[in-house]
Amino acid sequence: MKKWIIPVAVIVLIALWSMSVNNTAVSLKESATKTWGDVESSYQRRSDLIGNLVNTVKGAADFEKSTLEAVINARSKATAVNIDPSNITPEQLEQFNKAQSGMSSALSRLLVTVERYPELKANQNFLELQSQLEGTENRINVARDRFNEKVEPYNKHVKTLPNKLVTGFMGFDQMAYFKSEAGAENAPEVEFDFSN
Repeated sequence: MKKWIIPVAVIVLIALWSMSVNNTAVSLKESATKTWGDVESSYQRRSDLIGNLVNTVKGAADFEKSTLEAVINARSKATAVNIDPSNITPEQLEQFNKAQSGMSSALSRLLVTVERYPELKANQNFLELQSQLEGTENRINVARDRFNEKVEPYNKHVKTLPNKLVTGFMGFDQMAYFKSEAGAENAPEVEFDFSN
């Protein structure tokens, strides 16, 4: 009977350690997944504000229709891209980032075009929406940074030995970090071409 005590104790210790590794991985992944929800929430806020901004700008009688359509189309594409937060892959993040970048680009063109319309620039609703959009862009950046901060400990936990033995067996894969779009390290070229 005594010869079984040590093997049983070892098995129990390994089982307890495995449960601890698994529970920590679950906790870290849930934290990162919740933080991804915050990122999406910030993008949704921007999308909602853009709808209001477009409606405000439509009030300017001779405002460029093509500029507004570009913003509306980019918004539609950006909101169509969904990511499963429990299984975020680099490819999904790249697709999401590309759609959001398209919306940012269209929005930037809209705001540059507004410079030609002094009555619109003086519109209190427009100024308030523009201010809220600037604040939202800051929120988005903070949310993306926080997401990456939550992914790091999770990835370390599931990739280091001996944890990797348990997390790999339990199906925990590393999560992708939010990365900037290719070329984002270069300063954008700003052009004000009012001849069109």
